[in-house]
Amino acid sequence: MRCFTGWHMLAAMVGFFGVVIAVNVTMARIAIGSFGGVVVENSYVASQEFNGWLDAAEAQEALGWQVETVWREDGRLALQVSGAPEALSATATARHPLGRLPARELVFEQAPTGEYVSTEVLPQGRWTLRLSLASGADEWRREEDLL
Repeated sequence: MRCFTGWHMLAAMVGFFGVVIAVNVTMARIAIGSFGGVVVENSYVASQEFNGWLDAAEAQEALGWQVETVWREDGRLALQVSGAPEALSATATARHPLGRLPARELVFEQAPTGEYVSTEVLPQGRWTLRLSLASGADEWRREEDLL
């Protein structure tokens, strides 16, 4: 049986910490490449506007509008709206959650079936959709993930 020497201990320590450092570097590179880290541009300004956002959310809830987003087979989005007035203007911004693709502005037109259909095709993939519907002074907004 061979003796365990200082050189063996050195090799074990270098190997162990080499693996730890390699894993940390790999995970850091993945983290940096997947999320830019900005949730709000200015947290102080966001904190000052928070109560206004709560009031707007309560007013939107009081409207009672229900919206369901459906991805059609032709690649366009359809909004099935209930509890809202007939004539709505509907727009949306679709952005890639990791920022790898440019954001796309979508405009919706009312179809004869009553639903609102986007005028442009949205490519398949993962998108974050910021949806806005308006009728006069009433406005309804939502952000949802499309898969």
